[in-house]
Amino acid sequence: MKRERLDKVLANTGLGTRKEVKQLVKQALVTVNGTVATDPGMHVIPEQDEIEVDGHPLDYRRWIYVMMNKPPGVISATEDSRHRTVVDLLPLEWADRVHPVGRLDIDTEGLLLLTNDGQLSHNLLSPKKKVDKEYFARIEGQVRPEHVGHFADGITLDDGYTTKPAQLEILSSGEVSEAKVTITEGKFHQVKRMFAALGLEVVYLKRIRMGPLLLDDSLVPGEYRELTDDELASLKG
Repeated sequence: MKRERLDKVLANTGLGTRKEVKQLVKQALVTVNGTVATDPGMHVIPEQDEIEVDGHPLDYRRWIYVMMNKPPGVISATEDSRHRTVVDLLPLEWADRVHPVGRLDIDTEGLLLLTNDGQLSHNLLSPKKKVDKEYFARIEGQVRPEHVGHFADGITLDDGYTTKPAQLEILSSGEVSEAKVTITEGKFHQVKRMFAALGLEVVYLKRIRMGPLLLDDSLVPGEYRELTDDELASLKG
């Protein structure tokens, strides 16, 4: 098991900033295995050592898995000098530890997984795994039956890259059309560029599924929750 600095462990459980938790140690409110901690930089094994703060056992978990309904205007990153990021929406005890699994465009809404489990992130994003990503799209222009075949064959984008076969399900067709799109890769602005190659413009895009994980419809944009045990098991299965 990994050893970590005591002040980092305390801060990562939401007890305050590094500076604030150092004060807890200074005030002799933190014990490790029954002994009062005097050095906030001491190394502990949080899953193994008995850490208490003001007499209360520390609730520490190594892995964090959070589902978010990403709102528009927020970028899928851990930090940015110009825009709010998805981790800015999270409580401190999660924000400093997790990263988004993949990216959604700044104006795209929907399902985003955030975790500190690097192996799970790799498995979900690896091209070899071919994990489905399903989107709901609203398109300016008429999506026609022949477009289904174009998506299934792969579409050549503006940079010459031909996408892997994708699934297009037409929900409605007219001056403004609605459709579901399922892809297994994640090129830059891919869904928008696929429709653009057909002379159509995506005006609204929302990811609703990633592999077996479905977006919780009760989450409004900007809300989040931890994954259930069943959801996590399905991702790791």
